[in-house]
Amino acid sequence: MGFRRSFSSSSSLKWLGFVTAVWVQAISGNNYTFSNYSGALKSLMNLNQLELNNLSVAKDVGKAFGILAGLASDRLPTSVILLIGCFEGLLGYGVQWLVVSRTIQPISYWQMCIFLCMGGNSTTWMNTAVLVTCIRNFRRNRGPVSGILKGYVGLSTAIFTDLCTALFSNDPASFLVLLAVVPFAVCLTAVFFLREIPPASSAEEENEETRYFAVFNIVAVVVAVYLQSYDIIGIKTGVFSVAFASILLFLLASPIAIPFHSFIKSLNNGEQGDDIEGRIQEPLLRSEIAAAAAEKEVIVVTAVEEGMEKKRPVLGEDHTIMEAIMTVDFWVLFVSFLCGVGTGLAVMNNMGQIGLALGYTNVSIFVSMTSIWGFFGRILSGTLSEYFLKKAGTPRPLWNAASQILMAVGYILMALAVPNSLYIGSMVVGVCYGVRLAITVPTASELFGLKYYGLIYNILVLNLPLGSFLFSGLLAGFLYDAEATPTPGGGNTCVGAHCYRLIFIVMALASVVGVGLDLVLAYRTKEIYAKIHASKKSKNKSGGSLS
Repeated sequence: MGFRRSFSSSSSLKWLGFVTAVWVQAISGNNYTFSNYSGALKSLMNLNQLELNNLSVAKDVGKAFGILAGLASDRLPTSVILLIGCFEGLLGYGVQWLVVSRTIQPISYWQMCIFLCMGGNSTTWMNTAVLVTCIRNFRRNRGPVSGILKGYVGLSTAIFTDLCTALFSNDPASFLVLLAVVPFAVCLTAVFFLREIPPASSAEEENEETRYFAVFNIVAVVVAVYLQSYDIIGIKTGVFSVAFASILLFLLASPIAIPFHSFIKSLNNGEQGDDIEGRIQEPLLRSEIAAAAAEKEVIVVTAVEEGMEKKRPVLGEDHTIMEAIMTVDFWVLFVSFLCGVGTGLAVMNNMGQIGLALGYTNVSIFVSMTSIWGFFGRILSGTLSEYFLKKAGTPRPLWNAASQILMAVGYILMALAVPNSLYIGSMVVGVCYGVRLAITVPTASELFGLKYYGLIYNILVLNLPLGSFLFSGLLAGFLYDAEATPTPGGGNTCVGAHCYRLIFIVMALASVVGVGLDLVLAYRTKEIYAKIHASKKSKNKSGGSLS
């Protein structure tokens, strides 16, 4: 009976950890909120537009140092990684608040770049801790885990922005207080509950996970629709705003009911099978059981004769970073990811200029649409890819290929400047960018294993600053300047569909290259996904243990 209590507590703690992970992701998109207070920095520090843009680059450079978080994730516990991220964010955004609130005199430009970089880097620690731990805890539902967590990252910008608008009337100093204090408090909460727990060990547990993830998806969709409704209604003052903020906080807190339900259900079902009790009678074997379950769902490990030299791991086994980057599949995944997120970032970074060039005076709606549709892309792709993997063994890279085709079509429509093309484009870019992020996360874990997943994930995330530099900084910047005309006060401007036409065409071609790479990867990994499918199908038929 003692073990049954221990088991129920372990299951409930795993769900409680996932709830805190959702909260961490819901506040970890603070790196995308620079535009909400950049005007205050520009005014207080007497910056020109080029200097302000370089501050934005500094925050993105922080993501490149995510490799440090990846290295640490293979050596340090989740709690330490979260603490590093929240203290770094508190310092990075806290100093920015001191400047914007005029508590201190404006610091030098290079010092501000450092603190912006720290703020950007802080989220890599939070994301790494959350994704690595949750993928390991729910390794047989990696698609929904990735979709839900990445989906909340997509919503976090809207959550911060709308809360600040409702409570502080968009005051930049108050907004920076939120960016500094809220992630710090949420991460301190997650430190106590987010940890690695033995994954599902039976068909019943896996089915329970599927049902609970469906609830998380429903809540996330409700939050997204609620945020979008607040933006559309436009009433953002007085009692209405306070009520909005209260309801939003309630919706974000509501998933806490799941671990409580899990705990009560486990107590009510006091009679657990002898199989479960026998499996956990020896706590020292838990890690071995989890490792065996992970290996079975991917491949049958090749036996190695005693005394023979160790063979290089094949796809599906745990790879070190050096072993991973020595494979063709890693670089196919890396470059295809670059084609997707790089071009998507270029559109998001230049959405303001694109809108002005096409004659729109208010471009905030396009930024909002990109964020909201990015959320739906993450949520839906994570859930659907898992469903079709279990049902038909569909390789996850095929979903990336489909998103790249859609993205190429969207770029062509924007290049042709058909009516409402920017509305269509912002939706398409948002959805496809979300799909790329949500699908690549579990794909990397399935191909290269979970032992060194934190570092491998952060190597792939290098595509974010790299893609921003190549497609936004170089491509969009150079080609826009080539089409623009000088203005009397300095600088240049461009109005008309021709301003970004060639940029969209080049990005459409890059997307086509991404399609080809994703199809190649899907072909090369079809056997891996066929074995995962067979493992899941066999387990579902037997209804027994996964070990």
